[in-house]
This record gives sequence, structure tokens and C-alpha cells, in this order.
Amino acid sequence: MVVLAAGAGSRYSDDPGAKLLAQVEGEPMVARVLREVRGFRSATIVVVLGYGADDVERSIAWADEIRIRNHAPERGLASSLQVGIDALRALPEPFDGAFIVLGDQPRLRTEAMSMLQAAATAARAADRPVVVPRYESPGPRNPVLLLRSAWSWVDELTGDHGLGPLIAARPDAVLEVAVSGEMPDVDTPDDLARLRSD
Repeated sequence: MVVLAAGAGSRYSDDPGAKLLAQVEGEPMVARVLREVRGFRSATIVVVLGYGADDVERSIAWADEIRIRNHAPERGLASSLQVGIDALRALPEPFDGAFIVLGDQPRLRTEAMSMLQAAATAARAADRPVVVPRYESPGPRNPVLLLRSAWSWVDELTGDHGLGPLIAARPDAVLEVAVSGEMPDVDTPDDLARLRSD
């Protein structure tokens, strides 16, 4: 499991880390994401920190997550994704895949990850190593289950893009799973206000 929490959040605030620590139903946004991640049956959680890392470190009640820092977060989201995958590669466990989770999506649900995990066997059989949710509403298709055979594709990514370009470029490698609801990003204060009003 890789949780990406390294971005500057510049569309939300001039204060790095402020977005991830914004309150959602009484807890910091990234803490809410971590709570759902912990509810999934994953023994290893890597959290990639970057901008505002010290504030985030101090503000979260951590469990046994592996916290690492992207020391060049200005290189964009792709670099944080690479840092996270490299951290998993360095561990002794033979991981079959990894969920890629964004720290600014507080509507993440453990249930969605379970549904993607349940589709992993079919994904391998069909040679589709990228498993994504298809929500009822258009928008981000996160979290993403990236099977190990596709980890090398992450090395090709550049700039402030995550897996979106990879998914768009390799549609035959993607298995979609129907999941109810939606997965809104929180990029601006208005986004957070809309999410709080739902």
C-alpha cells in the first residue's frame, strides 16, 4: 500500500501541508484516509511525505506505517509514486501488487479496495495488471491496484501526473470494477466545502 501525501497543495493554500491537515468530520484529511487504509487487510503501508512533512508528521497519530520522504517533491506526483514503489521494492516481502492511494481523497472506502482486491485474480488471468474502480459519477479512478508486473511502468512517469497517463496509454492493460459512489479530489477550499456539505 502506497499513500501519496507529498504535494504542496498550492491550489488549496500557500502553507504546504495545510490541505492534508484540513479537518474533515473532526479529523485531518490524511488521517481519515489512513483510517480507511488501516481497515484494509494490508500489513505494509508506505506513506510518502514531501511538502509540509514536518507538520504532517507532528499532527498524525501514526500506527506502524513506514514514513518516507520525497526529497524532491517539486518534481511532481510521478516522483512521489516512484519513491513509494521503490520503498516497497526494497522490502523483503514478495508483494504481488500495491494499492496507490491519494492523501487528498477523504472519501476513500475500505470496501472499494476490497472490491479491487477481489478482482485481482481475474486481472492476472486476463493480463490486465492495473485494476481501477469505475464510479457512478465521472471523476478520479482511485485507488488503483497496481499488480507487480506493472510496477516497472511507474519508472516511465514524469511530472505532476500519477497513474492517469499510464492508464490512458494502456487501456488493454486495465481492468475496471464497478464501485458505487464517487471519489472526489480535494484541490481547493471550494472542493472541501462541497465535500463537507455532502
